[in-house]
Amino acid sequence: MNTMQFQKSLIGLQENMMNFALMLTANREDAQDLLQDTTLKVLDNQEKFVDNVNFKGWVLTVMRNIFINNYHKVVRHQTLVDKNADLYNLEVINESGFNSPDGSYNLKEINKAIEALNNDLRIPFSLYLSGYKYNEIAEQINIPLGTVKSRIFFARQELQKALKEFHYHFD
Repeated sequence: MNTMQFQKSLIGLQENMMNFALMLTANREDAQDLLQDTTLKVLDNQEKFVDNVNFKGWVLTVMRNIFINNYHKVVRHQTLVDKNADLYNLEVINESGFNSPDGSYNLKEINKAIEALNNDLRIPFSLYLSGYKYNEIAEQINIPLGTVKSRIFFARQELQKALKEFHYHFD
C-alpha cells in the first residue's frame, strides 16, 4: 500500500475510530484526543503496517494500546503516597503470602520453574511477564506473532505441570 492509499484508508476509518474511541473513553473530548493520538501514531508507524494485515484491525489495535498505556500512566500518576504516614508501623494485611517463609519458597520455586524452561519458551514468557505485548515480543526476538502466542501458551502449560502442587494458575 503506497502512502496515498494508506492516508486515504486512514481517513476513511475516522468515523469507525471515533466510535471505538467513544466506546473506550465514554467521553467525547477524551475520544477526540485518542483519535488524534492514534492518527498520528499510525502515520508515524506506516512502515510497520504489513499489506496482508487487516488495516482496520491494525489501526484499532493501535488505538486500544494507546488507550491502555494512557490509562496506566494516569493510574501511576494518581497513586499518591502520604509522606507523613509512618510506613514502618502500618497495619498491613498481606494476603499474597509472598512475604511469609512459605510464600518466599513458592516464589523461588516459580522462578526456578521459569528458569528451567527451554530458551524458546522462557524468553517470550519472561518478556510477557515483564509487561511486553505479544507484538512487541515478536518484533524484539524476530519471530511471527502466532509463534509468540503459542510459545507463551506452551510455557504456561509446562509451568502448570511443574508447579501443580502449588495450584498456581497462570492467566
